[in-house]
Amino acid sequence: MTFQRADILLPKFAADSEKMKAWSVVACDQYTSEPEYWAAISQFIGENKSTLNLTVPEIYLNDADIEERIKRTNATMAEYMEAEVFEEYKNTYVFVERTLQNGVKRLGIVGMVDLEDYDYASDSQTKIRATEGTVISRIPPRLKVRCEALIELPHIMLLIDDAKQEIIESNENLTDSFEKLYDFDLMQNSGHLTGYRMSEEACVTLEKKLKSLGDLASFNQKYGVEKDAPLVYAMGDGNHSLATAKTHYENLKKEIGEDAAKQSLARYALCELVNLHDRSLEFEAIHRVVFGAGGDAFLAALGKEYTLSFDADAKGQSFIFVHHGAKKQVTITNPKEYLTVGTIQKFLDSYLPEVGGEVDYIHGADVVEKLCEDKSNFGIILEAMDKSDLYKSVILDGALPRKTFSMGEACDKRFYTEVRKIK
Repeated sequence: MTFQRADILLPKFAADSEKMKAWSVVACDQYTSEPEYWAAISQFIGENKSTLNLTVPEIYLNDADIEERIKRTNATMAEYMEAEVFEEYKNTYVFVERTLQNGVKRLGIVGMVDLEDYDYASDSQTKIRATEGTVISRIPPRLKVRCEALIELPHIMLLIDDAKQEIIESNENLTDSFEKLYDFDLMQNSGHLTGYRMSEEACVTLEKKLKSLGDLASFNQKYGVEKDAPLVYAMGDGNHSLATAKTHYENLKKEIGEDAAKQSLARYALCELVNLHDRSLEFEAIHRVVFGAGGDAFLAALGKEYTLSFDADAKGQSFIFVHHGAKKQVTITNPKEYLTVGTIQKFLDSYLPEVGGEVDYIHGADVVEKLCEDKSNFGIILEAMDKSDLYKSVILDGALPRKTFSMGEACDKRFYTEVRKIK
């Protein structure tokens, strides 16, 4: 199976809510411009055992002492293992209830995925696929941590497309029959986290339902396509972490041989499975502002590539163009990509290197309008993509352009809690 049970490690003090509050830390790729956040949590943690000591926040990746920090992190992993900090829960799944800062609850299941079924290439046809382009340059620094690591901690979130909410959500009514593993408030007012070891019966039921998602005939009928392989799991968060695990695994094949690597713990990666249709998941638009390039010239060039309409009721892919303090709707009536953002981003990627100018990715239409008061800038305001379009778009066009959508605030991202041995 692609997503399967794992031998999951939790600290022996998992039932102690205060110790767990210090243990669990937000994903390493958050708050990358806010050193005060990381300083505050470091002070809060103090001498307590914490996942902060087992991970390398990306805010430090360019520091002069990064190599020493990585060595210290890997040494702490060994220290925690030798000190028998962890309790191991064999061959299981953990059902997770995460209450977000706004009070909405997100449901998930922690297990591991087979990296043989994942390829982060944009045209991948594997069961697990990236939803946005993978930036290869982001892999090497993460790889330095993983190569010598004894354990892994996931902030990877995989999505399934279960509009009927029958696969993950059905476990919410079964928690009385599950073993509660932890139940605590997260630091920095980031909500609450509760985890349960699922019963054997619930594990078997989950596996049957997930297997049905991989049925090719049902897949093609569901999405109205004729493909040779189904997309079962789409990346939600943590694609670069999963890409790092994949790279490490492929490197291991070269070092010890493919057969030996396939038998290794490094073949798998721990992650959390979440339904695309979970009530907590909201896709927010990410707009574009282009600095130092003429807006009129951009529209003229776009008009040579596509047929444009400026009518309010035009059919096609529409966006709001902001320039010279004015806004107008532009519709591309013959797009080449499934999503508006895909059509726009691919055009910008080819256009800007020819004319100069830089693009920035902006949350909030009001910010776009403010930045475009400068007549040397122009803006593109996009509608948020419907999350039900995610799978169809990846199936038809491959991985989406970078900054296609945002999936929640930093404080709502996954917190490191569960651990798995990878050596």
